[in-house]
Amino acid sequence: MPATSTKTTGRRMAVLGGLALAALGALPCAAWAQTPYPAKPIRLVVPFPPGGGTDLIARTVAQKLTDTLKWTIVIDNRPGAGGNLGVDAVAKAPADGYTLVLGQTSNLAINPSLYAKLPYDPLKDLVPVALVSSSPIVVAVGVNSPYKTFADVVADAKKRPKTITMGYSGNGTVAHLASELAQKTAGIDLQHVPYKGAAQAMTDLVSGQIDLYMSSVPTLLGQVRNQKLRAIAVTSAKRSGELPDTPTLAESGYPGFDAVTWFGILAPAGTPADVLKTLNAEINKALRDPAVAAKLKSDGGDVIGGTPEQFATLLKNEIPRWGRIVKDSGATID
Repeated sequence: MPATSTKTTGRRMAVLGGLALAALGALPCAAWAQTPYPAKPIRLVVPFPPGGGTDLIARTVAQKLTDTLKWTIVIDNRPGAGGNLGVDAVAKAPADGYTLVLGQTSNLAINPSLYAKLPYDPLKDLVPVALVSSSPIVVAVGVNSPYKTFADVVADAKKRPKTITMGYSGNGTVAHLASELAQKTAGIDLQHVPYKGAAQAMTDLVSGQIDLYMSSVPTLLGQVRNQKLRAIAVTSAKRSGELPDTPTLAESGYPGFDAVTWFGILAPAGTPADVLKTLNAEINKALRDPAVAAKLKSDGGDVIGGTPEQFATLLKNEIPRWGRIVKDSGATID
């Protein structure tokens, strides 16, 4: 064989050998890239204390995903600053699909207008995964309260301004803003008593330490059913299916009053599209499960579901809407 042919063959063998080694070296990366999601536990941050409405919803959905898919989902309660601490922690987490947040109207749509310096931008730092449910706010009193209707509260408040106490969980929550809006609409002035969570507030309401409390249906429904609290009004445009005998504020003499809180799961901006697609599909499957839907409904929530795009549209519309309510109420937090 000629010398030139031998050299050419040798070069070809070297090139082929190099390509083979490169292919072998790429195998671990390819195998890693094809690892199905999730390959480790998922952390679902709840930006409020355990036991509240947001916490109950998160645990219901997480349990269904765990039971059906054998995923490991860890609920991480991170309360503080009207939900800002928990949401901000997720906004700054790695965008890999392993850190999520169950956000809601207050920390996603209200706080951008309420706080002078919000540490995150809901539209830029987070990406919607799926809406979960919505719920009206309930105006509740203790069972021994003299107030039977919202009209009773208004009549007394006009006689004794800044005397009747109204509790709510956290500044800037839907309950806080709905309370401000209700007072402005009714022309009354109540004494606000903010709480860090629902548990202590309900204890004080039952014992008569405060006169009124406003929170979501999931938070208050159990105590209403146990006849420790009495619901006197809801803030939605229509009555709650779980509190059919409780009139709306619109029915109570304030037409057009409508303020609800919605709950949805979000991920850090930049989370891979295929991961978002998987999460959205599985969350929607969980919400369509009759047992999950019944549980959320029995807790006072209306199941929503839908696409990330639908959630994004809602968020873009709700931020300016609640911004106007914040401005009209005059509420601000430094």
